[in-house]
Amino acid sequence: MNAVPSPLLPVPKRERALLWLLALTQFTVIVDFMVMMPLGPQIMQAFAIGPAAFAAAVSAYSWCAGISGLLAATYIDRFDRRKLLLAMYALFAVSNLVCALATNYHALLLSRAFAGITGGVLGSLVLAIIGDVVPAQRRGAAMGVVMTSFSLAAIAGVPLGVVLGARFGWSSAFFVLVLLSVLIWLGAWKLLPALRAHIRVPPVPLSRTLPELWSLVREPAHLRGFALTALVTAAHMLIVPFISPNFVGNLGIHPENISVIYLVGGCATFFTARLVGRLSDRFGKREVFRAAALCSLPPMLFMTHLPHLPLWGLILFFPFFMFTANSRLIPMQALLTTVPDPQRRGAFMSVNNAVQQISTGTGAWLGGLMLTTAPDGRISGYGNNGWLACACIVLAMWWVGRVQSRSDTGAPVGRAA
Repeated sequence: MNAVPSPLLPVPKRERALLWLLALTQFTVIVDFMVMMPLGPQIMQAFAIGPAAFAAAVSAYSWCAGISGLLAATYIDRFDRRKLLLAMYALFAVSNLVCALATNYHALLLSRAFAGITGGVLGSLVLAIIGDVVPAQRRGAAMGVVMTSFSLAAIAGVPLGVVLGARFGWSSAFFVLVLLSVLIWLGAWKLLPALRAHIRVPPVPLSRTLPELWSLVREPAHLRGFALTALVTAAHMLIVPFISPNFVGNLGIHPENISVIYLVGGCATFFTARLVGRLSDRFGKREVFRAAALCSLPPMLFMTHLPHLPLWGLILFFPFFMFTANSRLIPMQALLTTVPDPQRRGAFMSVNNAVQQISTGTGAWLGGLMLTTAPDGRISGYGNNGWLACACIVLAMWWVGRVQSRSDTGAPVGRAA
């Protein structure tokens, strides 16, 4: 019987290169979504649209990503992951090119919807590939590497996009994103191996596709994983979308200083994400999730009940909020990759990604309903958002014990040949 590899053994160079490639892929998908919001004033002026129309363009991405992630569960496990990722990433680059070249609002709206469709599938594919190529004993560390994409987006992607938009027009950020996507696509074409070990032989008949999807969704072990995702994501979005308006409206922070605060917070998560991943492998994914969730409660409450702090005080505090919030996601995502059978991992991650996107929109919508804005820009009710978010995280700390991996039930945790 072969010995179980130690999570502390050095990771092969090719695997490390592949993980960073997947992190860069996620980076472009995240920046594509995030950079739209700070470019809002320029886009509204360029297309002569109001805030409602602009919000529709932003929301089109999130909702289409959720729908495409759900639909992807019907086909994602039928194909070689390498071929599917290359195809979807090429379409993602095309959608951003169409966005950059848009001359009217309808073209912009359609391009953002199409970017959401491709981005939703790519997010599921990245997680499925990690589950295929990385042994379960090292999956937490692998997830830590890929999750640095969020930090890179906050540190470099969004600030650079804002600077490019200010100097060369809003479309320049998307042109640069297209160029970067082409380079990453070439890297994926060279580094990513064929991944077909998950494909069922014989394949599931097309007539069984929807029944198979329903069977996957209603399986109790899967439902518990989806519920964990919904709780943590909704708690996150009850707070995060309203941080900048709270800083500006309630604390009087100048908008140009917001990027500095986020830059420092992004740096904190960049240097700690891989450490959290390694701790998840050493001490257990559930245990590290509970520890990170517990540590995140005080920063969440402090963020939503901020006294009138100077800029330097916010710069010192914000990294703690970002670090603890990001540290919950790494062990959670690593745990979820172990829940389904290897043959259904892609479908499971697609549905989970859809749950995450829908929870993102729902959490932000519910958080907005709980807030009121005075004529002078001050926001009230943010403290209630913090208490509700903490309640969701406390519930998630208990619920994570009900999320079972395949190894917990005696089934083998799969890995690609």
